[in-house]
Amino acid sequence: MVAGYLFISPWIVGFVLLQLGPMLASLLLSLTLYKLVEAPQFVGFQNYVTAFTNDELFWPSLRRSFYFVVLDVPVGICLSLFLAVLLNQGLRGTNVFRTLFYLPSVTPTVAAIFFWLWILQPEWGLLNWGLSLLGVRGPAWLASTEWSIPSLVMMDLWATAGGTRMIIFLAGLQGIPHELYEAAAIDGAGAWRRLRHVTLPLLTPSLFFVTVLTIIFALRVFTSAYIASGGGPAYSTWFYTFHLFKQAFQFFNMGYASALGWIFFVVLLVFTYVQVRLQTRWVHYEGERRP
Repeated sequence: MVAGYLFISPWIVGFVLLQLGPMLASLLLSLTLYKLVEAPQFVGFQNYVTAFTNDELFWPSLRRSFYFVVLDVPVGICLSLFLAVLLNQGLRGTNVFRTLFYLPSVTPTVAAIFFWLWILQPEWGLLNWGLSLLGVRGPAWLASTEWSIPSLVMMDLWATAGGTRMIIFLAGLQGIPHELYEAAAIDGAGAWRRLRHVTLPLLTPSLFFVTVLTIIFALRVFTSAYIASGGGPAYSTWFYTFHLFKQAFQFFNMGYASALGWIFFVVLLVFTYVQVRLQTRWVHYEGERRP
């Protein structure tokens, strides 16, 4: 037993010093008025009251983050699942397509964002140029309050659809016994019915895991908004994490930013808890006993 603790001691020390310690420190700072250049002043729960009642950007930024999740998560999961099913067919050249699909996820984020800025440029961008050939006038994309968030969703889907989500789905698909597909085919089930009644039920553990992670990462959207649009235009991409960042590193309201961070932590905790509770209704684990 002692040997086991010795083996995991590097992780324990790293967690306590680099994660648990800063978390507790931020919790204490969230109860203070701390401007970074002055000593913290204890104000109790005033920062939390300010966030919920006096911060004009708090609720709109949270709403924009949820809007991003609603657009990004369902499409992203479906697209990753489609790519995984496609790669699981065993067709010729599958290894090449695996590499091509995975490549965007390892592309440096900043470089990819500047690449998309060129594609989405309203006047001479590649996407609007292609739409003009079809007789369609393209929108202003990131320069439009209506299309700014969908533009960021498009950028995120390009970067993540063929990444970790696809790999998790592919691993889940390869774990489904081939005999089940043969039995379904003998019973007359076509490709769609095999997908619906064999693949999806047995893939629900992977779907549950991917859904939890995807929602968490979607709510944490920051880099693309910070580099591509700077929170604009007209605050249309001023997400919650962007608001937290501004309070901490532009206005130096470290106490208030810590409170925003803990509110965000609770939001993520609630979302994860709800998903864990609901997973008993739709997640099927192979071999489990059912009444």
